[in-house]
Amino acid sequence: MRKGILALLSVVLLVVLAACGGGSDDAEVGEKDEDGVTKLVVGASSVPHGEILEEAEDLLAEENIELEIEPYEDYVLPNDDLDNGTLDANYFQHIPYLEQTIEDTGYELTHIGSVHIEPMGVYSTSFDDVDSIPDGTEVLLSNSVSDHGRVLGLFEVEGLITLSDDVDVAEATIDDIEDNPKNLQFTPDYDPAILPELYEKEKDILAVINTNFAIEAGLDPLEDSLFIEGDESPYVNVIAVREEDKDNEALQTLIDVLNSEEIQDFITEKYEGAVVPVSN
Repeated sequence: MRKGILALLSVVLLVVLAACGGGSDDAEVGEKDEDGVTKLVVGASSVPHGEILEEAEDLLAEENIELEIEPYEDYVLPNDDLDNGTLDANYFQHIPYLEQTIEDTGYELTHIGSVHIEPMGVYSTSFDDVDSIPDGTEVLLSNSVSDHGRVLGLFEVEGLITLSDDVDVAEATIDDIEDNPKNLQFTPDYDPAILPELYEKEKDILAVINTNFAIEAGLDPLEDSLFIEGDESPYVNVIAVREEDKDNEALQTLIDVLNSEEIQDFITEKYEGAVVPVSN
């Protein structure tokens, strides 16, 4: 009988502990503290996203919003942590990547506004221009599937390949290359964070590098790239949130501040065209 009572008490205790768990994960996004200040936790790539958020901190403070920036160096964890409640929002990705993540994971995420475009560039330490790229050159791509169509579209604009007429460029894959006169060898196997290092080490290759990683590696995308996207790129970087929080007042203030003239001017002046501001 005593064992049965103890077992029952253990079950009750576990239920009580579970009910008390969750802590901040159960708190509503945008709750004000006793001083009327709202704290937002936003995950971001260090460059340029984290730098842009740091510039916005004082403007947000004027709106009684305290911003905590959580830095990330990969493209998976920020959406995982947004979904599980560790973050209130994240700022590191473009729309196609977010949509691919939602499709792959079933996460109920969305975006509440655009902030900037990072034109993607193609780099080489061996070739000075497109004409000097030899036949059979290997092209190192990130393993981010959502970027592959973007990259192939960039190569098509440069006249290096032709894609099939019946494919949407944004969804194109290597299999959709119809004409490849230089027989370029596309290798889509790399963590995007290591591509700048491979660009420095490997000879006679092309490396397609996201602007944030290029800047972190000390590259000037406009000066150092062999060729680069124009500012009309549709791959805008956005503030992502959980679906249930898309109308949250504090999060809407965040996007308003990031779209403000002060922040847009900061992006233009600091990155000199390597990062292009976008206003909603």
